[in-house]
Order: sequence, then structure tokens, then C-alpha cells
Amino acid sequence: MLYFLISCVSFILLSKSFTHKPIKSSWVGKLNLLSTWLWGEISSFLVSWFRKSRIVLASFRVPTSPPLKNMSGSLKVENVEEKERISLLDLPDLTLECIFERLSPVGLCSMAGVCTSLREKCTSDHLWKKHMKQRWDGVLGDAAYREWRSHIASSRRFSLSDQNKKRGLCESLCNLWPLSWIRIRSPKLENSSKARSRLPADSIMGLYLSLESGKFWFPAQVYNRENGHVGFMLSCYDALLSYDSQTDTFQARYSPHARRTIEDNIQWDRLRAPPIDTPPNMLHESDCLHDLKPGDHIEIQWRRNREFPYGWWYGVVGHLESCDGIENRCSCHYSEDWVGVVAEMVILEFNQYTPGSRWRRTMINRKEHREEGNEADGFYGGIRKLYHQDEISMWKRRWPTRVLD
Repeated sequence: MLYFLISCVSFILLSKSFTHKPIKSSWVGKLNLLSTWLWGEISSFLVSWFRKSRIVLASFRVPTSPPLKNMSGSLKVENVEEKERISLLDLPDLTLECIFERLSPVGLCSMAGVCTSLREKCTSDHLWKKHMKQRWDGVLGDAAYREWRSHIASSRRFSLSDQNKKRGLCESLCNLWPLSWIRIRSPKLENSSKARSRLPADSIMGLYLSLESGKFWFPAQVYNRENGHVGFMLSCYDALLSYDSQTDTFQARYSPHARRTIEDNIQWDRLRAPPIDTPPNMLHESDCLHDLKPGDHIEIQWRRNREFPYGWWYGVVGHLESCDGIENRCSCHYSEDWVGVVAEMVILEFNQYTPGSRWRRTMINRKEHREEGNEADGFYGGIRKLYHQDEISMWKRRWPTRVLD
């Protein structure tokens, strides 16, 4: 439309310029007729165009109230329409919090990409604590959070050293360059870099996304490692794990001293957070030896030799050979010579093995127990008593389908 008007005006100006030059009388009448016809066409076109544009605008307008007759009423309706156009940011903070708390992690990430204000709200730790607990609470322990803080600290040191290297290179080049005093700055680039606020690396959202992406390897423990190998039945070993979102499974890296260092396709139900804060290469200080009695469920450290890390093995406290195993007459917890004195020796049984197997039973000294064993039968370490039924049930669900030799 604009180009058409410009062409018409230029044509009219050109036609008027002809009047400064003498022209024939026959052309005067033709030019007058042409200009009269052109103005008529332009005026009719403008009238029809404005009518069509008014119809189109009216078709996109949604009436919120019945049409009013006077002009003041129409102004009031327009003001009401403007007030009813409420943005999400105009909602009260409590309402926004209720909305955000019902969003999934994917929804929070999508909402955080809308604007800076929503980004600050949707990345807050209190919104992500619930999602972290629901999905990762049974897998992440204190060791995993320490590893995450160490990972963040090392990443920051690496980024700072990398920036210093780049800065040193740029400064040396500027010193060599004869026009080093020239600085090229772009206000648009500076404003855009300030507007892009990066997600804090130490936030709960950052930890959640790093876990889901598999970039963060975290320490945890794996039941029945090597996919239930006979040599590891009813055991739980420490490993570094990475999540694979494509298969919803984990990859594990075990200690380099073990038989196999990598295992894939580990399901969620085979993982647990370490119940105690004892590294796999250290002896656990047992604090339950005095309370152990027949029928108690326990976990005990065991390793093949002193170069290997410990694994946790499930067992129960058994009866002494002098006891008939009847509960009412059992005195295994007390000394036969002194009434009320706790017996020194404790029998530990691993009933997944056949009777007579060298792995079936072992005996420890309640008062002087440290690490006991030899190169043939392995070394038994610290003991922790299982008090909660959910821990006991977790072990029983992994009971082998056949008795082991």
C-alpha cells in the first residue's frame, strides 16, 4: 500500500512539473482527464481498504460485554479489557509457589527458560529438594554429596586456571600488537552477556541435572555385583555410578583391585546409599558386638586379601555348638561359667551356603574382634547389626534360587 501511494504521488508531481514547460494544447486536456481519473481511483481504493481493515480488526476482537450506546461506555469496556489481560508474573508469590510446586522437573526447566524472573524462581533449591528426594533419596548418601562438592570445587579451579591461561595469552598478544590501546566493545554483546545468568553449579537443580545427564559419577553400593555372580551373592560393594537416561539403568566402576571393574545395565533396586560413612578400604569400628545374640541379622565386612576393598555380606548370628538351639533354653549370649556375663565367642552363619562349606560359618571374639582371617578363607572385618525390617527385607529379596557350595 505504501509503495502504491508513493508511486502515485511521484506521478502527480511529475505531471505538475510539465506545466513549467510549454506543451501542446491537445495534451492539456488529456492530462487533466488523467489526473481526475487517478484521484478518483485513489480515493475509492482508500475508502474500500479502510472498510476492509475495519472489518478484519472487528473479527479479531472478542467482546467481553454487550455493546454500549454512548462513547463513555465504550471507553469503560476498553479499560476493563486492558485490566483483564493479566500476566503470569502479576500473580501473587504464594500462587506462583503453588503452581511451581506442582510442576515436574521438565516443567520447571521449561518455565525457567521463559524470562529472568521465572528463572530465579524455578531454580530455587526449595523447589528441587522434593524432586531430589523422590527420585534419588535411596541412592545418594553423605559420600555422594561430598563427592559433588569436591566435583564443583575442582570444576571451579579448572575454569579459573583456564581463564588465567587465556587471559595471559591475550595480554601477551596485546603487548605485541602495536595498536593494543584500541578496545572494541559492543554494547549489545555486553548487555546480552549480563542478561544471561548461568545456573549456580552448587545448586540442587545443578546436581539433579548432572545426575540425570550421567555426567556426574557418584559413590553408592551395588547388591550382588556382576549381575548376581555366584562369588558375590548376598553381598554389597562400593562403586562409582553413572545414570543412563536412555535405558533407565546405571553403569558401575568398581575398585581396580577387583576381578571386574565395569558393569552395565544395573537396575535401581540393586543400588543403595552407603548406610555408614566408612570407606571400602578401612575397617569399620563395630559398636554392636556386646548386643549380638542368636537370630540377629548382621552385615559384616569381608575381603579376599588385604589388597582388595571390603564388601558387605549378609548373615545371621547362630548358636554355639554346645546349645541345642531352643530359644527358651538358649544361653549363647551368656557365659556358662558366670551367670550374667556375656559370652566371648559369637557364631556367624551364612545360610546361602550348604552345610559343611567353609563359607557357611565363622567365629569371632566379641571382646577382641578386629580383622580376622587368612589368605585362604579371606578376612572378616567390622560388623553392623540390622535393626530395621526394610533392610532385612532388602537382603531376603536377593536370596539365591539355589544353595551355594
